[in-house]
Amino acid sequence: MSSSFPFSRSLSEERPVAAQWGCQLSAGTRSCVEEYDDFLEHLILLRTICLGADARDELHVVAVESKNSDRDLKPVPIAMLRPSVLPMISFKALELVPPVTFVLKCGAGPVYLGGQHITLEDAATSEAHEEELSEEDIGDEDDDGAS
Repeated sequence: MSSSFPFSRSLSEERPVAAQWGCQLSAGTRSCVEEYDDFLEHLILLRTICLGADARDELHVVAVESKNSDRDLKPVPIAMLRPSVLPMISFKALELVPPVTFVLKCGAGPVYLGGQHITLEDAATSEAHEEELSEEDIGDEDDDGAS
């Protein structure tokens, strides 16, 4: 794992859970919002942005909006793609902390974004939840045996 993770707790206290993540931007869907209402820490690792095979030969601009310290949304362009010049861009890992919004500022798309969604689960909380589930399973088995 990268040492640049903006998480407040050490990885030894938490268990990272990674899942594939992606979204599509087009003329009909110009934005994609990633926002989570739980108490876990989330991270979007953006790896690729590419144009779809049927994208017109025009400039496609993808920007990201994130809340800064003043709570204002400031769109920042992160990719300018054109099928005949640059149909795809790869990132080592652009790390974004939700809430974050991806916006197709220019072009009709389709534009595909792909990467990973990382969630840090507190190891103690996760283990307690697993114990609760296993105790419920044992209780269900006892009820079935009594019947």
